[in-house]
Amino acid sequence: MSIYGPLEHVGVAAVFQSAALVSILIVAMGLMVRRQLASANGGVIPDEGVTLRNVTELVVDGLANLARENMGEDWRRWFPLVGTLFVFILIGNLLNLLPGVGGPTGDINATAGWALLSVLVSEYAGIKKHGAKYVKHFLGPAFEIGGRHIPVMAPLFIVLELIGHVARVLTLAIRLLANMFADHTLVVIFLGLVPIAIPAIFLGLGTMVSVLQAFVFALLTMVYIGLNLEDAH
Repeated sequence: MSIYGPLEHVGVAAVFQSAALVSILIVAMGLMVRRQLASANGGVIPDEGVTLRNVTELVVDGLANLARENMGEDWRRWFPLVGTLFVFILIGNLLNLLPGVGGPTGDINATAGWALLSVLVSEYAGIKKHGAKYVKHFLGPAFEIGGRHIPVMAPLFIVLELIGHVARVLTLAIRLLANMFADHTLVVIFLGLVPIAIPAIFLGLGTMVSVLQAFVFALLTMVYIGLNLEDAH
């Protein structure tokens, strides 16, 4: 039985409820970390052991390093989006492992929405940096003819590039949905059929998959933004 059942009866779909739950958890975690940082020496002395603050700082530092490598000097402008995507998808994935709870990343509407946002922002990043010259990313290589560089294969490359950019949305959305659906299904099946030890193994594997899929989504978003920020060749 799902915890989202009561509100579904009044027209609020489970995906919206689960997305709201993830948002509330993110805000709560952010407030907890902020309160810790605001305390005496909170921003200077690290906490002892494994704490929410230490884990948050470790994750942010790792993602920031990847952002610098993949998005170049403009990484700070786009990093908040990447970080938000990672955290939201990670928490949504982990909720999918809880029977009767479920997360938004188990619904195509959520995964497609995040995928579309990721690709649209990457396109906007390219346009923001290059302006009208961004169209060169779709024209293919230019050959020198009569002293001028002309993209003679532009008609072919425009079609291929448009298909490739649309495919980014599909691959991001379907990869995340398929992996989380398969993992969640396995956990539920084994919870109903075998002793607790076996489901525990799959819960552990599911946690690894949840982290990995959130990381892959964020990394691909960085790559797409980085590619669009590069000068067309």
